[in-house]
Amino acid sequence: MKIWFKEIKKGKTICDCIIDADENDTRTHKVLNSLDKAAHKLDLAVPIWLDNNINEFKRNAKTRFTQDSFVEEITFDYLEMAVVEED
Repeated sequence: MKIWFKEIKKGKTICDCIIDADENDTRTHKVLNSLDKAAHKLDLAVPIWLDNNINEFKRNAKTRFTQDSFVEEITFDYLEMAVVEED
């Protein structure tokens, strides 16, 4: 599984990364571990999964984490997370 993370500000990508998830994990673990790795790589706090993030990700394999999902202040509008390749 590959997941693409993008920091978006004013409609433009300002920073991004793709995380390759470990093939031996469950889908849930792949997603959560990839989010942790991306947050570390992008030098961010790990965002909190809100109900709308969970529901959106289940429907579309994609979600956006806005300021509401972060404890500290962010310098972009949202962090987008999207599955680009499924195992």
